[in-house]
Amino acid sequence: MIKTVFIASTEPHAGKSIVSIGLVNTLLGKAQKIGYFKPIISQSQFEQKENHIDSIVSYFDLPTTYEDTYAFTWQDAMRQMETESQGEMIDTIIRKFKYLENKYDFTVVEGTDYMGEGVAFEFEINIQIAKNLRAPAILVVSGEDKSTAQVVNGALTAIHNFEAREVQVLALIANKINPDSARDVEELLRQQLPAEILLAVIPAEKGLQSPTMKEINQKLNGKLLFGENYLSNQADNFVTGAMQVPNFLGYLKENVVIITPGDRGDIIISALQANSSTSYPKVSGIILTAGMEPEEPIIRLINGLQNVVPIIAVESGTFQTSNEVGAIRSKITPDNTKKIQLAIDTFNRCVNIGELDKRLVTFKPSGITPRMFQYQLTEWAKSSKKHIVLPEGNDERILKAAARLMNQGIVNLTILGDITEITGIVNRLNIDLDLSTVRIINPASDEYYDDYVNTLYELRKNKNVNLEMARDLMTDVSYFGTMMVYKGHADGMVSGAVHTTLHTIRPALQFIKTKPGISVVSSIFFMCLPDRVSVFGDCAVNPNPTAEQLAEIAISSAESSQRFGIEPRVAMLSYSSGTSGEGEDVEKVRRATEIVKSKRPDLKVEGPIQYDAAVDPVVGSNKLPGSEVAGQASVLIFPDLNTGNNTYKAVQRETGALAIGPMLQGLNKPVNDLSRGCTVDDIFNTVIITAIQCQDNQ
Repeated sequence: MIKTVFIASTEPHAGKSIVSIGLVNTLLGKAQKIGYFKPIISQSQFEQKENHIDSIVSYFDLPTTYEDTYAFTWQDAMRQMETESQGEMIDTIIRKFKYLENKYDFTVVEGTDYMGEGVAFEFEINIQIAKNLRAPAILVVSGEDKSTAQVVNGALTAIHNFEAREVQVLALIANKINPDSARDVEELLRQQLPAEILLAVIPAEKGLQSPTMKEINQKLNGKLLFGENYLSNQADNFVTGAMQVPNFLGYLKENVVIITPGDRGDIIISALQANSSTSYPKVSGIILTAGMEPEEPIIRLINGLQNVVPIIAVESGTFQTSNEVGAIRSKITPDNTKKIQLAIDTFNRCVNIGELDKRLVTFKPSGITPRMFQYQLTEWAKSSKKHIVLPEGNDERILKAAARLMNQGIVNLTILGDITEITGIVNRLNIDLDLSTVRIINPASDEYYDDYVNTLYELRKNKNVNLEMARDLMTDVSYFGTMMVYKGHADGMVSGAVHTTLHTIRPALQFIKTKPGISVVSSIFFMCLPDRVSVFGDCAVNPNPTAEQLAEIAISSAESSQRFGIEPRVAMLSYSSGTSGEGEDVEKVRRATEIVKSKRPDLKVEGPIQYDAAVDPVVGSNKLPGSEVAGQASVLIFPDLNTGNNTYKAVQRETGALAIGPMLQGLNKPVNDLSRGCTVDDIFNTVIITAIQCQDNQ
C-alpha cells in the first residue's frame, strides 16, 4: 500500500476540501496515524490559521502541529520563484513531506487553492509537487456553471496533463455537478476514462455551498445586533425586503437571508414572525443596510422575543450588500461540525470506498525524480556527517553551495583561501554563510603546512621531488586539500570549479592512489531523467580505455550504482547490438563484456548493445529478446570518452536531465572533480555524493 495521495483541483472553488475530509475520515478507519500536508497555503498571516487545515486537524484530532502541515505561504512560494529558487522550494517541500511520511502511516497531501494570478502556472506547480513526492493524484474538477461537455473535456485534459508529466492519476472526482446532468457526465466519462482510474460524480450539494450567517457577518464586516447563538444558520437563499409586507412574504424560501434597510421595522417584525410560524419557511438571518439600525420600540420588541435569528447591521446600501452576499464562497470551518459531517456523508455516498481502497493497496509508484533522488542522497549524507575540504574558497559558487550545505547540516566543511577575501565575497553578495561554522585555512600559514611538506617530500622523493619543490607544491590548494584527505584531517575533497580536471586529480593519483585490485580511476554521472535515474560511465576521465579497463569501469560503476540505491543492469554500449556488428571497436566492447561476466557473474550485463536498445523496452525486446538488461538498463558504459562526454551533455541539454557528477571511483579516498562551468547545484550535489563515498571508508 502506498503511504500518500495528492489531491489536486484544476481551478478555484472546485471543492477538493470535501475529498480531503472524506479521505482522512476513511483512512482513520484503517490506520492509526494519519498525517495531513498542504505544501503551499493561501493564508498569509501567520498569527491566523488557515481554516481548512485547522478544520481537518482539529475535527479529526490529528497528532500534528499546525506548522508541520505546510511548507510555504503563497507569497513565500512566489518569492522563491522570482529569485529562481524553484529547486530549493521543491527541496523544502520534500523535506517537510518526508518528515510526515516517516512519522505517519498515511499522509494526505492537498494542492493549492488557485488564489494566485495564473491558473495555468499554479496547475503546473501542483503537478511538479505531486511528481516530486511520487504521489498518485486524485483530481477534482468542478461542474459549477458548466455544461456537460465542458466538464468532460476539462476532466480529460487535466488527466492528460498529469499523466504526460509522469504523475499517475488514481481517481477523478467530478464535483458540484448539476443534478440533472450528473448521469450524463458519469456515462460520458466512464466511456473515455482508462479502467484503472476510479470515477466519482458528486452532485451540487446546497448544504456545502451555502455560507453560514457567521461567514456573512465576517465578510460584510457587520455589527451583530441579535442572534449570536444562531450564527451557524445556513443561508441557502437571500431576498431583498423592499416591498410591502404581503408581497414580501411571498418571496420567502427555506433558509433565507433577508436584506433590507435598517429603518424597515415592518419587514424586520414580519420576518421574525414568519420564522416562528409553521406556515412559512425558516429564516436564517436578517441584514440591515445603509448604516441604519431599528428604532427603540422595535429594539424593545425584539428583546422580548425568543430564538431570534441573527440580525446584522452593515454600512453599505441594499444593492451593494446583495451583490456581496451573492458572491460569498462558503468555507468549511473548524466550528462548523455540521458541515464537516455533511462533507463526510457526501463523500461516502458518492465515492466507491471499496474500489478506492483497492487502488491504494495495489498502486506502485514508478521512477524517481531528480529532486527526490537528491533528497535521498542528502539523508544518506546526514546519517553520518563527514568532513569535506573545498580548495577554491575564492569562488562565489563554492561559497553559495557551502551556505546551503551548512544551513542544512549535511557536512562539516573546511574552505581553503584568504579569510579577508572570503569574508569580502560573502558580505558583498549577501551570502547566507556563517563563517564561524566553517574552518577557513590559508595553506601557507597553516599549522600543518610544514608537516604536509615533509610528508609530500617523503612520498615523492623517489620521483625527483626535493624539499623545496614540496614546499612550493604545498602552497597549491589542490595539493594541500588532497594532503588533508591523505592525512585524515578531512574525509574527502571537491575541487575543479576553477582548476582543470588534471590539476584537481593529479595529487590524488600521486599519493592517495587507487584501491587494491583497481588499476584505473574512472568516473560516473548520475543522470536524473524525468522518470528514472541512470548511471553513465566513463564520461570524464579515460579517453580510450582498453577492453580490460572498460570491464573495470563497468564493475566499478555497477558497485557505485548499487551503493546509491539503483539496481545495476549494465549495458556495454556500442554502435551495434548482439552479434550484428563487426569491427575493432565492437570487439573491444564484446571482450570487455566477457571479462565482466567472468569476474562478476552476479551482475546483469549485456553487450555490445546500442543506446536505444538499452533504454527503450520495445527496441530492446526486438533486438535482444529475453535479455535481462535490454530496454531497462540502469548503468550505461560508453566505449570511450568522446562518446560518453558528448552523450551525457546531449541528454542533459535535450531532456533537461540533472547530471550529478562526475564522481570519481577507484581512489583509496574520495576526491571529486567539478566542471569549470559548474553551477551551485552541481557543487552542492557533488559534495553530498563525496560525503556518501566517505562513509564507505570509515
